[in-house]
Amino acid sequence: MNSVQNASLNADTGWLILAAFSVIWIALGGYLGRRTTGLEGYMLAGRKVGLALGTATAMATWVTSNTTMAAPQLALQMGVWGMLGYSLGAVGLMLFAPLARRIHALMPSGFTSGDFIRLRYGKTTWRVFLGISLFYGLGWLVSMGMAGGVLVHALTGIDYRIGMTVILAVCVLYTVLGGLRAVIGTDFLQTLIILVGILALAWLAIINVGFEHMHAAALEQRPELLNLLFPAAIMFLFNNLLFGVGEIFHSNVWWSRAFAFREGVGFRAYLIAGVLWMPIPVVAGFIALTVPALDLNIPAADMVGPMVAAKLLGTSGAVLVFIVVFAALASSLDSLLAATSDLILTDIYKGHIRPHADETELASVARWVVLSLGVVAWLLCLPRITTLAELLYFTGAFVASTIWPIAAGLFWKNTNPAGATVAMVAGTAIGLIGYFLIGFYVAALISATASMAIVLFSTWWRPREFDWRILANSQQVYT
Repeated sequence: MNSVQNASLNADTGWLILAAFSVIWIALGGYLGRRTTGLEGYMLAGRKVGLALGTATAMATWVTSNTTMAAPQLALQMGVWGMLGYSLGAVGLMLFAPLARRIHALMPSGFTSGDFIRLRYGKTTWRVFLGISLFYGLGWLVSMGMAGGVLVHALTGIDYRIGMTVILAVCVLYTVLGGLRAVIGTDFLQTLIILVGILALAWLAIINVGFEHMHAAALEQRPELLNLLFPAAIMFLFNNLLFGVGEIFHSNVWWSRAFAFREGVGFRAYLIAGVLWMPIPVVAGFIALTVPALDLNIPAADMVGPMVAAKLLGTSGAVLVFIVVFAALASSLDSLLAATSDLILTDIYKGHIRPHADETELASVARWVVLSLGVVAWLLCLPRITTLAELLYFTGAFVASTIWPIAAGLFWKNTNPAGATVAMVAGTAIGLIGYFLIGFYVAALISATASMAIVLFSTWWRPREFDWRILANSQQVYT
C-alpha cells in the first residue's frame, strides 16, 4: 500500500524491482564467492584483482547513493558550485593512486589501514585512528541505508523503514556469501548500470526541459543557484575537495583494494577511476536545476533527484532512477560492509580481544562480523534524524584530520608519531567547532588545515626516524 499520494510507481512495481535485483545480486555474489577460501581469499580476493575489475570497483564504490542523491540536493541548495564541488571528490581517487602504489610496495602482506597506523605510529595513534575510521564507516553506512529508504519511499510510497531494510539485507547477504570477490564482481555490473542510467536521465532532462527554459526559470525564481560568487558555495568547493581526499586516504575501503590489486594495478586503477568518475556528480546534480522550470515542491532536499526524474519521465523515469540508485547503493554498501568488517575483525577482534587468534578462527568469525555490522547499521537507520548531506558532512571533520598523518607517514620517514596523534584529535575537534559555528561546508577545510599545521610543526620540531622495513611485517602480534 502506498503512503505517498504522488508516488510515481505503485508498490507492486516497486516490490517487483526490489525482488528482481535482490535475486540477481545475491545469486551473483554467491556464484562469485563459491571458490573463496581462507582469510586472504575472503578479505582480499586472493590479492589477484586486475585492472578492469580494479577500475570498476573503485569507480562504482565511489558512485555512492550520496553521489546520485546528495549531488542533486547540493545543486538545489548551492547551485552550480554544488555539483561542481561534489565532482572534486574525484581528486581523492586520483591522489590515492601514488599512495596505492606506495602501500603495496611497503606492505605487500598488509590487510587493513589499521595495520599501517599501528606499525608506523604505535598503539595510541592506532586507537585514535580506529575511532575515527569506525565512526566514519558507520556514518557512511547509515547515510546509504537512509538513501535506500528515501528512494523507495519517494518513488513507490513503500514505508521508508521497509525499503531501507530490504536493501541493507540484500547487500549484507551477498557480502557474507562471497566476501571481497563477490563485492568486486558485482561492482563491475553496477558500474555499467550507473553510467548508462545517469547519462540517460540527463539527456532526457535536456530534451524535456531545455537549457534556455531551465536558465530562465532559475534566473527568475532561484538566481542564487547561478551565482558563481555565492560565498557558502565557494567554501563548499574547497571543503568538499578536502573531505573527499580525507574519506579516501583513511578509509579501509580503499586500502583493502590496494592490498587486493595485483602488483602494478593500483596506480592505474585509481587514476582511471578518478578521471571517469568526475563528470558523474555534475550530470547527477544537473537535473536539480530543472526544479524552478518544473515548479516542483520538494518536501526534503535529498528527495530532489527521484522527484525530478519522476516528474520528467513518469513511470519510466521512476523505474530508471530506482535501478540506478539501487545499483549505486549496492556498489558502495557492499564495499563498506566488507572493508569495515575487515577493520573490526583484524584491528578490534584480533588486535584487542583475541590477539592470538589464528587464520582459521578469523575466517570463521569474518562472516559474523559482516552480519553484525549490518544489524547495527539497520538499527541506526531506523530513526531518520537528518538529511543525507548533513549526515555525510558531519564526518568531514573526522576524516580530514587523517590526511596529513597518512600521507606524511607513507612518504616521510621522520614524521613524529605524537604529532600525528595530536593532529587527528585536534583537527577533528577544531573542524567540529567550525561545523557547528559556521556550517557543514567548512568542517573538513578547517580540520585538514589544523592537522597539516600540527604534523608539519611536530616533524620539524622533533623528527622521529622510522625504519620502513617494519611495515613489511604487517602480521606482527598485537601484544
